[in-house]
Amino acid sequence: MTSTLLVAAVVGLGLGIFLQKGRFCFVHAFRDLFAFKDTRVTNGVLVAVVLTMVGWSLLYQFGYYQGFWTPDWGLTGLIGGFIFGVGMTYAGGCASGTLYRAGQGYLHFWLTLLFMGVGYAAFSVVFPTLQATYFEPLTVGEGVTLFESSSLPAPLLAVLASGLIVLAYVTVVGREAGQTGTDREQVAEFRPVVLATPVLGAEKLLEGTRSYLRGFREIDDWVAASKQPWDPRTAAIGITGVAMIWFSQVSIVGVTGPEARWTGYLLQHAGVDAESYEYWGSILFAGEGVTVTVDMIMIAMVIVGAGIAAFWSGDFAVRTPKLQRLPNAAIGGFLMGSGSRLAPGCNIGNIYSGIASLSVHSFIAAVGIVLGVYVMTHWLYRDVGCAI
Repeated sequence: MTSTLLVAAVVGLGLGIFLQKGRFCFVHAFRDLFAFKDTRVTNGVLVAVVLTMVGWSLLYQFGYYQGFWTPDWGLTGLIGGFIFGVGMTYAGGCASGTLYRAGQGYLHFWLTLLFMGVGYAAFSVVFPTLQATYFEPLTVGEGVTLFESSSLPAPLLAVLASGLIVLAYVTVVGREAGQTGTDREQVAEFRPVVLATPVLGAEKLLEGTRSYLRGFREIDDWVAASKQPWDPRTAAIGITGVAMIWFSQVSIVGVTGPEARWTGYLLQHAGVDAESYEYWGSILFAGEGVTVTVDMIMIAMVIVGAGIAAFWSGDFAVRTPKLQRLPNAAIGGFLMGSGSRLAPGCNIGNIYSGIASLSVHSFIAAVGIVLGVYVMTHWLYRDVGCAI
């Protein structure tokens, strides 16, 4: 148990540091792509998913893993994912982005976490009704990962799937999107950073990779550079490393599941009999009592790790939200909390871990999340328009 808690602390701290240093937020990855054709963070997400898929496939092939998370699949993933995507875009941060920004001192995202808890609690109250009227009629098949159902060796399957994902990304995104991002953000960023290039498709991807690798040779002062934001692809490498540790010792990486457990745990200690609610007592805590679990500790340490990284970089400051932004935190947070349970799963559980696990459910939920971001981005930018 002590060693598992140590793993939780190391993985949580590592995730917090890498998320904060890379400004690794899925809202930026997709919203900035749709609004500005900025692929900077999107490329980081792609690298993280592909590297993790290959890494987890090797651990699975040789038996060094603790199991996949494979919810039943159907329209619940599409609907819940869509609601979650709308919510995270309106709130201004995804599940993981909310955690690292909370650690960075943003009170807006502590408020978002609070209203995510309200969403988790509301879902837990109405879960018995939803089980009969929502989950059962909209579920098509049992949860499955292609790693377990395919006859191909897991590493080969991962390479093939990664190739298809990269090909689809280059085909759909590479022809229109650029790496330019917001110039004022890139000036201060940790190198290597890929600058704007006119090349398209696969050629663009190769040139971006060459520029990225050249950037490492241009760094003379690593201590000074470490205090600047990192290229999201650099952060993706670190995220993959700690995710592989977690997969080999505990499970896939998830965020909103442990957060929903934290909600039940805190309510239990506030006098609410959370264990009597089916969703908390029988499902999230598996009938073992409402107590602190190892993944709850890991998620808490993500905030701590982000705070450490922010202090080191000089980015930490207690920032109060503007009054006009309070509805974003409240409504967006509630939609994130409830949507992640309706799916089930968030951007980490479905887009990052789920696709890396080749979970059928997660591919469907990922489509829902991206559609939700697309719709909400176009609504938020309705006065000026979006690039895509």
